[in-house]
Amino acid sequence: MRKAYIKAISYYLPEKIVTNEELVKDFPEWTVQKVANKVGIDSRHIAADDETAGDMAEKAAKKMFLEWNILPETIDFILLCTQSPDYFLPTTACVLQNRLDIPSIAGALDFNLGCSGYVYGLVLAKGLIISGAAKNILLLTSETYSKHIHPKDKGNRTIFGDAASASLISTDGFAHIGEFSLGTDGSGAQNLMVKSGGFRHPRPYNDFISDEEGFTSSDHLYMNGSAIFSFTQDKVPILVENTLLKNSLRKEDIDLFVFHQANRQMLDFLRKKIKIEEKKFYYCMADYGNTVSSSIPIALKEAITDKTISNGNKILIAGFGVGYSWGGTVISF
Repeated sequence: MRKAYIKAISYYLPEKIVTNEELVKDFPEWTVQKVANKVGIDSRHIAADDETAGDMAEKAAKKMFLEWNILPETIDFILLCTQSPDYFLPTTACVLQNRLDIPSIAGALDFNLGCSGYVYGLVLAKGLIISGAAKNILLLTSETYSKHIHPKDKGNRTIFGDAASASLISTDGFAHIGEFSLGTDGSGAQNLMVKSGGFRHPRPYNDFISDEEGFTSSDHLYMNGSAIFSFTQDKVPILVENTLLKNSLRKEDIDLFVFHQANRQMLDFLRKKIKIEEKKFYYCMADYGNTVSSSIPIALKEAITDKTISNGNKILIAGFGVGYSWGGTVISF
């Protein structure tokens, strides 16, 4: 049976950086320390006005080609995870095929997922390899959530940052991709949503409200924080348990847990609830924020670079969020 591996990971961050010091100028009722303590984020990168998810994905891919000495002509499939595509149509992955000089015999598609997107991308890439449809898949994640967020939405502005990642998934590499546990619950869709702009609600609602009760807008990113928190505390422990079961492993067999970097408060709660030792739990959000589908690959790249991950390690990754959608797997170095 064919096996699938991660062969390369790189990421791209936009040039603009928004620090907590800059944010509290817009929201003087907050302090720098309050933001840092609440979400564990000190700064986040924000895409330029004329910089799209496609632009960032292109930069991440070119960085990966350079860093890992990969030739574009070896790519035979492109997968792009984004919820902020350049166009309704065509798919941004098709545009990137041309911009990256990848052969026209390569397949290409976008898929719309948020914080579970990297895990789902690994599912798709592994499936392509096992089926024999492709051997070298360029898995891209790229998100410009900042363009979905209202300027007066202090909650989401403190949490989210923009970023893109590029991974090469191949028939050989440094990390074997294990078995997956996945889940979906569309009954929670309304709790993390941009309601208008699609064909169900094409016209703006212009119903922005910001008061002591919180922030709502059908035309921008809306997040029901308490509902999302409840969702994660219910589903993520089960996700970890099922991922271990699918891979015939115990929690003690895992050397490092790399979760979607939602915010520090949520990750601290989940780590304690699942009873994971702090030394086995990776945090990677202080300088990036919640980068949605890019948060796991950024964390993996950083953990490799700082030697938190070494040969022989087993890493459990878990993504969860908008949809609701969740997924986990074990990658073995």
